[in-house]
Amino acid sequence: MRSSKGEVEVTVLTGKFTFNPKEGIDNPVMVITDDGESVKPSGPRLCVLTKEEGQSYGFHLRVERGRQGHIIKNVVSLGSADRGGLQNGDRLLEVNNCFVDDVPHPEVSRKIKLSGPQLCVLVLDGEAYEKAVLQGEDLRDLVKTYKYGDYKPPRLCHITRNLVSGLGISFTPVEGEKGRFSVSLVIGGAAEKAGVLKGDRLVWMNGAPVSELSPSALNRMLKTCGNHITVLVIDSESEKKYIQHGIPILPSMAASHNLPFKARKVHLVSGPEGYGFVLRLEKTYSGLKYHVLHIDKGSPAGLAGLQDGELLLEINGETVQTLTHEEVLAQVKQEGHQICLTTITSRGLEFYTKLGLSPLLFCDNIAERIEPVLEAEQSSKEVADQIKVCALHKGPLGFGFNLGCFPHSPGIFITQVVVGGPGQNAGLVMGDVVVEVNGQNVEGNCLEDVIMLMKQGGHFLSLSVMEKTSYENMKQTVRPTRDIPKHEDDDQEITYL
Repeated sequence: MRSSKGEVEVTVLTGKFTFNPKEGIDNPVMVITDDGESVKPSGPRLCVLTKEEGQSYGFHLRVERGRQGHIIKNVVSLGSADRGGLQNGDRLLEVNNCFVDDVPHPEVSRKIKLSGPQLCVLVLDGEAYEKAVLQGEDLRDLVKTYKYGDYKPPRLCHITRNLVSGLGISFTPVEGEKGRFSVSLVIGGAAEKAGVLKGDRLVWMNGAPVSELSPSALNRMLKTCGNHITVLVIDSESEKKYIQHGIPILPSMAASHNLPFKARKVHLVSGPEGYGFVLRLEKTYSGLKYHVLHIDKGSPAGLAGLQDGELLLEINGETVQTLTHEEVLAQVKQEGHQICLTTITSRGLEFYTKLGLSPLLFCDNIAERIEPVLEAEQSSKEVADQIKVCALHKGPLGFGFNLGCFPHSPGIFITQVVVGGPGQNAGLVMGDVVVEVNGQNVEGNCLEDVIMLMKQGGHFLSLSVMEKTSYENMKQTVRPTRDIPKHEDDDQEITYL
């Protein structure tokens, strides 16, 4: 829940506190001294929070002028957060295994709200945090030291049945460990193509955790899944580390692979007649009411690729599901001439609802900016404004994206962006069309030539890309981008994002 001060209220439900005289106190956040006083731990603390539907997590998260970090406040005495180990003044370091100390407060709040019934946070005592900052310590290194290295995120993979090899996946119980299953794959089969790897461990299938399932129950579920299945998997080494440190493996931590639907963000700039969409409050298949968009062709909304019947989820990052229709319309009007909409199709909403996930967890930012087309021909400067320059430094696993092309169709485009990789950090988005590689225009090049040109750049890569719809509109109205005059200071405009 958001208060008038923009705080986020959160709550935890943890296991019962027990005392074993042989092992001592089982609460890792408290140490008892001889005189009975508690000593605050100096290092990071992991808190796993769970809540029932409709409940909150029981604390406020806020930022304060003159103080660094996201601060835990108003922990309810004897409430869920209190029992879970959160303390007033703690600083938030990670949310669901994602480092957030340097992330804007609204985005951190959003991550917490989208986590669902379970939340995993890593916090540091306020005094220890301020001391670390004063001494110039790298908080990322502090987290890595606590975690004994990095964990690979789980993967949420959607598998579509192949006519010949089926789903291409089966499961084997891990010997001596109830509720744990190892994945076996058909080489080149549907599951492998969907991002599942040999030796992965199954965590979750079609929204249901498998920890309490017997092998026969799991196989029955697999046989009745039809032509599609969505699984949450993780490699065995990372699974060991998660279990060792008591970290739950959650869908909200996952990198997505082959998902058939995604919510998308669209940035619109109003034209002379507005954005070009009408909103209506309508019932969906689930019986819930959503704000539905109806699009005018040729308008800014139409040129952005929005389609009739898409459901509005957010305006400028704020959810609209709990707002009345009048409140949504008022918010659209007060935003002026620019707005950012997050939408999804009705089928996409149905897909995520059946999985018990928020569609906002996996969202594509499909356009940096969609300008209204006021003339039949745009100037070279307007086209250049729609080109995004991304500078990448190669990481341990490469540049963190894949390329593809359609046969007999121009344009090389981004087919996949690795979560947390150099490509995503530089601003690449799935669907972006590659215009230039290291300053050389590649619009007429084949895929193999483009890949070879990228390799020649070594560990540094500069890509000029355009959002797909903008690129197609540009090709219809202006001459090729290779003729765009190059400014003298272009090289100085590359931004390391």
